[in-house]
Amino acid sequence: MNLIKNIPGPILIFMGALSLSFGGLLVKSFEGSTLWQILFWRSLFFSLTVLAFLIISYKRKTFQAFYESGLPGFFGGIILSFGFCGYVFAMYNTTVANTNFIISLQILFLAVFGYFFLKEKISAITLTSIVLAISGVFLMVGNSLSPGELSGNLAAFTMPITFAVLIMIVRKFPTVDMVPAQFVAGISSCLIGFILSNKLMISPHDIFLGFLAGFFQVGFGFIFITIGARSTPSAMVGIIMLSESVLGPIWAFLFVSERPSMFGLIGGSIILFAVLLQFYSLLSSKKKVSN
Repeated sequence: MNLIKNIPGPILIFMGALSLSFGGLLVKSFEGSTLWQILFWRSLFFSLTVLAFLIISYKRKTFQAFYESGLPGFFGGIILSFGFCGYVFAMYNTTVANTNFIISLQILFLAVFGYFFLKEKISAITLTSIVLAISGVFLMVGNSLSPGELSGNLAAFTMPITFAVLIMIVRKFPTVDMVPAQFVAGISSCLIGFILSNKLMISPHDIFLGFLAGFFQVGFGFIFITIGARSTPSAMVGIIMLSESVLGPIWAFLFVSERPSMFGLIGGSIILFAVLLQFYSLLSSKKKVSN
């Protein structure tokens, strides 16, 4: 736990985005499982991962950690569970590229929410990065959405909204450990998958994929992001998280032959440039402080 806390917040955010970027590939790789079965097994292994992390970190004080997270942790977890459900629904019903592009709109919600609720100022470089990133998103989405995938596309919007709300809670209560909220989110979405599934048993192949999704992809992803967001401005979190939108379609293209359009590649390049610009801003500010 202390080792992770010593890693700079922006780097943790990027590590989390890298982990999450494999979500679409994993969902597309399931064989024969229904949407709700995928949600159940993914959420089950995610919950166990977060619980193990909490026990290793707090040992006998694990229950105390849940108590100290209080209402912010509880409500943050409930809100995030809707995002988990929307994510799996979107990946199941539309393309990885579409889902990731829509998720990247979280930068709008983070910047606006951070400005109005946390009074966080937006620097000129950050604003430029936001404009570039949103331009890339609109370029990709405007040329990739199809009416037949409307339900999946609309479901994808739950992720940027719920993620932005979670980051607002983390930033509003920086001294509160929000990792217990991840466990609440996992259990809540697991229950939703349990209730809506006709049967829970799936093939060993798909159970293994559920383990990979819950343990490595979502488990590590959200633990890194939750801890890193404590010391990272909201707008910067949003920009760094855009790297998930670039990497996700790449993994889908390489491993399941889901080809992004030329507009997708151009838009993704613009987003990547915005992320690099924000990293340059971060490094420049650190040099000024050290001098």
